[in-house]
Amino acid sequence: MLKAKDIMTRDVVFIEPGMKITDVAKLLLERHINGAPVVDDNGDLIGLICQSDLIAQQKKIPVPSVFNLLDTFIPITSPGKVEKEVRKIYAVNAAQAMTPDPVTVEPETGIEEVAALMVNKGFHTIPVVDKGKVVGIIGKEDILRTIMPAN
Repeated sequence: MLKAKDIMTRDVVFIEPGMKITDVAKLLLERHINGAPVVDDNGDLIGLICQSDLIAQQKKIPVPSVFNLLDTFIPITSPGKVEKEVRKIYAVNAAQAMTPDPVTVEPETGIEEVAALMVNKGFHTIPVVDKGKVVGIIGKEDILRTIMPAN
């Protein structure tokens, strides 16, 4: 059975929290990757930034949905979700646009579990962490390569 360590990309591109959004976008495009881990000065994982986080900047400010019941306005959209979207729209650096505390897997995690996370949770990129440090990253392309016959 294949494990995360067997398919992960070991040459990980790391992003610093203060990196400008334009520089992050340029790096992701140049390296042809969907996302990258954001690490602090100690190399500890603090977030994950993906193309979708950057694309969020092109959205309009979300207007909270509410309905009126007996002269009371009841929100349909959680205020926290609206705040998170607004923060991403106006982000100027990686720390503001990233997803904090991302889901991670360990090197020994089976590929079936990684694939299930991607499909069920809609993840495109998952960091592989060993003893608190990022040792690899798995993207959808890494999973797809396992389908290809060996030459």
